[in-house]
Amino acid sequence: MNPSTITALSPLDGRYAGRLAALRPLMSEHGFMHKRVQVEICWFIALSDAGFAEFRPLTPGARTYLLGLVKNFSVADALAIKEIEKTTNHDVKAVEYWIKSKFEARPELKAASEFVHFACTSEDINNTSHALQLKAAREQVILPALDALIDKLRQMAHAYADVAMLSRTHGQTASPTTVGKEIANVVVRLAAAREKIAGVKLLAKMNGAVGNYNAHLAAWPDFDWEAFSRKVVETPEPLGLGVSFQPYSIQIEPHDYMAELFDAVARTNTILVDWARDVWGYISLGYFKQKLREGEIGSSTMPHKVNPIDFENAEGNFGLANALLKHLSEKLPVSRWQRDLTDSTVLRNMGVALGYSVLAYHSMGIGLGKLELNREGIDQDLDQAWEVLAEPIQTVMRRFHVEGAYEKLKEVTRGRTVQAEDLHALIRGLDIPPEEKERLLAMTPASYVGKAAELARRA
Repeated sequence: MNPSTITALSPLDGRYAGRLAALRPLMSEHGFMHKRVQVEICWFIALSDAGFAEFRPLTPGARTYLLGLVKNFSVADALAIKEIEKTTNHDVKAVEYWIKSKFEARPELKAASEFVHFACTSEDINNTSHALQLKAAREQVILPALDALIDKLRQMAHAYADVAMLSRTHGQTASPTTVGKEIANVVVRLAAAREKIAGVKLLAKMNGAVGNYNAHLAAWPDFDWEAFSRKVVETPEPLGLGVSFQPYSIQIEPHDYMAELFDAVARTNTILVDWARDVWGYISLGYFKQKLREGEIGSSTMPHKVNPIDFENAEGNFGLANALLKHLSEKLPVSRWQRDLTDSTVLRNMGVALGYSVLAYHSMGIGLGKLELNREGIDQDLDQAWEVLAEPIQTVMRRFHVEGAYEKLKEVTRGRTVQAEDLHALIRGLDIPPEEKERLLAMTPASYVGKAAELARRA
């Protein structure tokens, strides 16, 4: 183990560091710096193409070099910026100075160095960088993790579509369903939630200190700065940022889209908390067994135990994620007047909130991979619940106008241990067509599943 992980304050960078390797380059401070460099370079190149006499278009070689600064940005580069920050005590200015330092050996770029960060407030760089971070995290980590869970659950829903199981409402035996249909319910909910996450427009603004292009127009009063900013924001990467343009803002982008995104992730996590608790219960009932792993221990004192730890870990980490996501969504859209810094330190925890989500998705995936259906346990549970056939029997009785159908079944079944013979005796005495009696007599708890199998396969 790397000594730095065992001394980490957060388990995301300690115990669970390996599980978050894909997210760390995007949402860490290194990732934030990388995106800041990307934004500054995009803005600089775009200014060179704006038609200003004072800043002629860059040569192809200069453009390649600049884009290389973005593409090849390293941890060493991030550390160099941090070293500059020790003097500036300003993180964005440190990025600006680092970029200018990369111009020293290139006369063409050095001559134009004052156009780095031209007319920008720090928040022009930060808000766009945050949008790029979230874009990358969503596309490269969050959605793929959810897609993997949805695919796995869909496979299970189809594989177990016909496996009848006893339902429980209020914890009590209820009309049977199938294992596949119960999983299909989760698949459909998750797929809808996933689309909500994918559908949130990521917004960015580049309009100056209070959102009015004041400095821009001071330099070139007749230039259409709004159209220019929109082009930089909406042009696909690498020459633009590839996100949606925010036309109205104070100094900071309002963060409403962030609240929408974090709320969507939190709702998705809540669906998975619901499933984690359900599958935990199904394991407890013996509907699922868990594959054994060589050398794994379930209890320090009870050798027989195989605990559902992955689903428990998932539930716990979803709770941490949602607590942070809720705070982010409630806090970030609120700012005193044109700007205060309460959002700055909070925004640095976006990766933590998403990190706990990703950690939970990982645990959930491991847990699902361990599950093995226990048909014997499921069938045994069903065979001891003949009382669930009270519903179809009394419904058929109602169809044929048998008076007091519900009450008669209630008298025979409520609070009692019901055997097949009890119900068959009742059915034989009913004044209903013979073919309906035969249909009811042939019914078992395992066959009374309605459209469950069809619905499961449709998911």
